[in-house]
Amino acid sequence: MHDKAKIWVEGGAGGNGCISFRREAHVPRGGPNGGDGGHGGAAVLICDPSRRDLGALRGSKHFRAGRGGHGEGSNRHGARGEDELILVPAGTQATAVDGSRVDLVEAGQRAVAAHGGRGGHGNKRFATSTRRAPRFAERGTAGEAGWIEVRLKLLADVGLVGLPNAGKSSLLGRLTRAAPKVADYPFTTLSPVLGTIEGEDRQAVLADIPGLIEGAAGGAGLGHEFLAHVERCAMLVHVIDLAPLEGEPAVSYEAVRGELSAYGAGLERLPELVVLSKRDLLPGERVEAAVEEWQRRLGDSATGVLAVSSATGEGIEALRRRILAELPEAPVVPAEGRGEEAAEFEAEHRVYRPVGEGGYSIEHEEDGGFRVAGRGVELLFERYDLSNEEALAYLESRLNEIGVVAALRAAGFEPGDDVRVGEHEFELRP
Repeated sequence: MHDKAKIWVEGGAGGNGCISFRREAHVPRGGPNGGDGGHGGAAVLICDPSRRDLGALRGSKHFRAGRGGHGEGSNRHGARGEDELILVPAGTQATAVDGSRVDLVEAGQRAVAAHGGRGGHGNKRFATSTRRAPRFAERGTAGEAGWIEVRLKLLADVGLVGLPNAGKSSLLGRLTRAAPKVADYPFTTLSPVLGTIEGEDRQAVLADIPGLIEGAAGGAGLGHEFLAHVERCAMLVHVIDLAPLEGEPAVSYEAVRGELSAYGAGLERLPELVVLSKRDLLPGERVEAAVEEWQRRLGDSATGVLAVSSATGEGIEALRRRILAELPEAPVVPAEGRGEEAAEFEAEHRVYRPVGEGGYSIEHEEDGGFRVAGRGVELLFERYDLSNEEALAYLESRLNEIGVVAALRAAGFEPGDDVRVGEHEFELRP
């Protein structure tokens, strides 16, 4: 099972605006009619319930959305770039390129991993009563791009936990129609396996979590990877071997509880049903004594203690009924306080707000020049052709409007001083 993948996502670039003027016979001095460029497509994660793991993402690691079409004359706007759709299974989590959390748990849910760039305005947009024939247009901006890690956390109601060879796989096979690998050596299960219990009026999905060892929460073995799958469970079934080849059952229980607590996602607070496995290896009176002893030891910290045998089927039906009865009536989503955020659907509109006062900062550099830093100001310089005198005049007016020129003067700027914005350097004479 592939539960982690690293992929490159890239939104499409926006199309450039067009510089065009109306030219028709017998229509002198036709006005500007350059169309806008189209917005770039986005790289979008989509929850597909038919997917079971992230194996498909490991072979194809680069996902690029289509770029927006350029604007054309006669007020024709460029087409929006096509989105790149990335199908992932339910339970997928990721962090988008812009830093937002993505958590997909419902079929058809969408989340943008990398937004496309914005299309540039054509020269028609810049026509005013005093600027009747603008000979400049905006360039489209680049889309977001970057490597993101996609992780899968199983959507299971109940997690079967315990030390290696405690009998979890055999128990899952008895309780459900799942067919996990079963053998007489530890670490037989190398990836989580799902199975379903059917009741009269409800259903429960069980996940067989591969055996945990001491230090799993800190990365020992593969336990840390497997513990992530328990985060979405609403209940734990802790399987303990009644007749282990080595070690004491009580010590084994405390070891697993310690790893659940050390993982730090609130797993130790989940309701827990303790199951003593392999009861067929002990006489009946010793099994009854063990159940009573465990009930006294755990008290109210566990919802119950049952003894079962996967080999003979003894106690399996009672366990099935108990799981369905004890399972909390709650959706399988990250609980509040476990360090997760609620899943959000793709927003139809994005709101941009300036960062800090004015959204930019002014720095007087050692050589006497001034550097203007701020994404909004840098974006202005990316969108216009600095070799075009009309574009430069418009850009200067925009710098005046948003207060950059006034801020430069307050910092000691004199006309003719060098000003740097991003990779651009120029003399400013407002």
